[in-house]
Amino acid sequence: MTSQDLYRIRDFVPDFDAIGAEFAARSRTFSARADVLADLRYGARPREVLDVVLPERPKAGAPLHVFVHGGYWRSGEKENYRFVATPVLAAGGVAAIVEYDLMPGQRLEVLVDQVRRSVLWLEKHAGDFGADSRKITVSGHSAGAHLASFLAATGPEETTKPSLPSVSGLLLVSGIYDLSGIPDSFLRDEARITPAEAAAWSPLTSSQLPCPQRIIAFGAEETSPFQKQAAALNAQLNRQDSASELLRVPGLNHMSVVLDLADPAGCLGGCVAKMVMESALQRF
Repeated sequence: MTSQDLYRIRDFVPDFDAIGAEFAARSRTFSARADVLADLRYGARPREVLDVVLPERPKAGAPLHVFVHGGYWRSGEKENYRFVATPVLAAGGVAAIVEYDLMPGQRLEVLVDQVRRSVLWLEKHAGDFGADSRKITVSGHSAGAHLASFLAATGPEETTKPSLPSVSGLLLVSGIYDLSGIPDSFLRDEARITPAEAAAWSPLTSSQLPCPQRIIAFGAEETSPFQKQAAALNAQLNRQDSASELLRVPGLNHMSVVLDLADPAGCLGGCVAKMVMESALQRF
């Protein structure tokens, strides 16, 4: 009998497709009434674009919260995640949802670089849409959490210090922080991550850099790799005396965590709103 692949989420979430469809449906409804600046270009590649979502009554110097979607590095469209901006707007912030290239068409180092450059672009242009470049927080889900982690980390093979934005908070939700099991998972033909890439871009073997706030979150109903890797990253950060909080959210799986993240009254949505509001109170 073949053992189950603990990275193949649809095997553990019976309503996997229905929840994914709900992301898209909620985002369409949200987009119809929101003020969305779509497809702002941060680079030359076709997918090097991002959306900025403005609050109903924008205030100059508003905090900016950036979201990086998941999809195991090989799928996902930012348009289907716009609803995640809901708690950001409720807290008076400006939201941004970034897009990046997909594997196997591009390599993992390109995706890491794109997420970094997208937030650097937002830092530079924040004032263009009323946000304060000094008040940036970021969240990411699944592969998006992995990519977002490198906004405050350098890979073990990065010999030159990369240009990184200044972020005041990271909420990493259901991330993959040890990529060593990915090349032999069901993703071997879909993402084609090589063992060399896994070694070069695993957060657990990377140098974690200072960040005022990190929350490493996961759903209590997730499979063991997501739970164990979240705990391991949090422990590593704590050993380095870096600010880090481990957050286990009861009753949520790898898909339903996104619904909670988009809910201002949810545990994760509440974390986003709090991050945004605390960022707004920062004095420089």
